[in-house]
Amino acid sequence: MKGYAAHERETLERVVAARDAAMSAKGTEGRSAAENALTGTLKTLFAVAEAYPDLKANASFLDLQAQLTDTEGKIAYARQFFNDSVMSLNMAIQQFPANMLAPVFGFRERVYFEIEAVAKEPVSVAL
Repeated sequence: MKGYAAHERETLERVVAARDAAMSAKGTEGRSAAENALTGTLKTLFAVAEAYPDLKANASFLDLQAQLTDTEGKIAYARQFFNDSVMSLNMAIQQFPANMLAPVFGFRERVYFEIEAVAKEPVSVAL
């Protein structure tokens, strides 16, 4: 895989930088923006793979794709769990008598963890 990576070093560097930004992001809004950027760079990485048929068949790259797919599923589940918890909290804060007591104890409504809509346009790769 390293031989293929040399051809697309810039793409891999952007993926690594986006991953690092996602891991170090603070707050819901910051993490959401960082993970949106990571998703975009991963789409570019897979588009690069389409340009190299030998890479698509490489066992290491296939393993990477499987791991990324598994990770994306886990992230989607965690995002849904987080958003369900936020919805429950926000609804509880809005109901009487909690709406009177919540501000006293510092409880406030939270924002949902949202991602951008995924574009359905193909990513272009110039060789």
